[in-house]
Amino acid sequence: MADAAHETTSQLIQVVALLGAAVVAVPLFRRLKLGSVLGYLAAGLAIGPFGFGWFSDPQSILHVAELGVVMFLFVIGLEMRPSHLWSLRRQIFGLGALQIILSITALTLLGKAFGFPWPIAFVGAAGFVMTSTAVVMQLLSERGETALPHGQKIVSVLLFEDLLIVPLLALLAFLAPTPEAAVDAPSRWTSIAIGIGSLAALIVAGIYLLNPMFRVLAAAKAREVMTAAALLVVLGAALLMQLGGLSMAMGAFLAGVLLSESSFRHQIEADIEPFRGILLGLFFLGVGMALNLTVVAANWPLIVGGVLAAMGTKALCIYLVARITRSSHPEALERAVLMAQGGEFAFVLFSTAAATGLIDAEVNANLTAIVVLSMALTPLVVLMSQRFIVKAKAARPDDVEEVAGQSGSVLIIGFGRFGQVMSQSLLARDVDVTIIDTDIEMIQSAAEFGFKVYYGDGTRLDVLHASGARTARAIAICIDDHAAADRIVELARHEFTQAKLLVRSFDREHSLRLVNAGVDFQIRETFESAVQFGAAVLRELDVPEEDADAIAAQVRRLDAERFELETASNDTRAGIPLIIKNTNAPGPKPTPLTRPKRESRRLNAEGPPAAPAAAEPGRNDAL
Repeated sequence: MADAAHETTSQLIQVVALLGAAVVAVPLFRRLKLGSVLGYLAAGLAIGPFGFGWFSDPQSILHVAELGVVMFLFVIGLEMRPSHLWSLRRQIFGLGALQIILSITALTLLGKAFGFPWPIAFVGAAGFVMTSTAVVMQLLSERGETALPHGQKIVSVLLFEDLLIVPLLALLAFLAPTPEAAVDAPSRWTSIAIGIGSLAALIVAGIYLLNPMFRVLAAAKAREVMTAAALLVVLGAALLMQLGGLSMAMGAFLAGVLLSESSFRHQIEADIEPFRGILLGLFFLGVGMALNLTVVAANWPLIVGGVLAAMGTKALCIYLVARITRSSHPEALERAVLMAQGGEFAFVLFSTAAATGLIDAEVNANLTAIVVLSMALTPLVVLMSQRFIVKAKAARPDDVEEVAGQSGSVLIIGFGRFGQVMSQSLLARDVDVTIIDTDIEMIQSAAEFGFKVYYGDGTRLDVLHASGARTARAIAICIDDHAAADRIVELARHEFTQAKLLVRSFDREHSLRLVNAGVDFQIRETFESAVQFGAAVLRELDVPEEDADAIAAQVRRLDAERFELETASNDTRAGIPLIIKNTNAPGPKPTPLTRPKRESRRLNAEGPPAAPAAAEPGRNDAL
């Protein structure tokens, strides 16, 4: 009994150590702008066998923590509707295949150059070519780039690599020197059939069983059962794919895709998210623990040279493929840096190769150390490369024309969401416009939709001259950087007095600065849409159409009155009494949502005039 209690206490201490290491290291590394991934890896190294020695078997943690990667892929699948996934088929099988073939060929030649026999060189290349889904997706997620076009290309390649794990494992079996591997060749067709059957079973279950199951559970109104069902779907799909000899991550991803159009998608994602985050962090902790410093110290020339050479070779291959497939130089450079490491599937390949006798224990340890170090170095390499990537993005590509010699009636500075919408009114009237922006990707994207946007920085006086500001009748500043907008206003007020100056304002304080600077028109970027949105909410509450419109008009009037007070006093707090609040603080009270049935009349003809009607609700956008 005492032994059982001691074991329980020991396990609890380990759990506390894991959580404590993460809680201390991750905020510290994020504060240093090194990223959470590197924080987890450093924490794992500190508490692992080669740090404080609190854990002796990191592989056992990795096996459990791999579920974090599985859940991550499930969440990604929830965002990938089948139609969207089908639209990525060329990137998955075209871009993915080209990148893998070129990389695995170059890495095999690199392994041969390091003195390994061809089979071992191929095993090392096959392991290193499999990019770490966990590292890359975490970095993309932190930067909010998963859904962007270049992020989707990276996701496509990662999906192809998940599909590739099965044929690579089969190829290792053919290369194995053991007699059993050669004799067992006919049974591989059975393995392939089992894999295809597992895939078909998952698709059928996803189409015909998952949605009915969640409908029944939702009717039971038991939140914990819905959470259990979400975990059942993820882990069940992963288990089915593993039993079929396929990737657990691919099974979870397919389950997510099959549920992507379900009405329960957001609820499922919310239920999975806490487990995904904790397990993914645990995975990175396990990777940090798995770094065998003894092996690194004993073979440091081979391992350090292997890490640098393998990452450099793979990055070069990825960059070449990206350029061949017409990606821009900055995008190709960023993808090469982000995907230059080995991944978690390398551990599976190396252990399989060791089990079949294709590589020995020492080679397995060296190759594993190379992969783990590459994963640990990736966040640092990404951080150090940002300066070069930013410079590359700032460089103007050949297909982006720099503004020069323009003479349009209206100069539009900034062609983001705001500028695109406002331009429609001018273009509908055939107004001659000149549009400039500094966002290369936006300029190239606008060209695909038939817009001519020139490259130019509106804060520079020479660029404004080249854009035709000297002869323009109006200059529309539509950028979302209020400091840059103020700079352009300052230049335009002094140099181009003939042009009307219309500016997109960031907030009330910015609007006050613009009025004081003498602009002809300013509008807060979200004001009118928010007024319309509020009126739409009233309509959904069954408020009559004319009442909703009247209230919207009153909101505009009250806001204008408040802004006049603020302008006169140059203080955004001057209009606070005009704000309708949801507390008992002093201020105007909202009027009823229905109009009086009859007009008011004075009961005492000799009395003073009737008091004005109570002010209707305004909107506080001072924040």
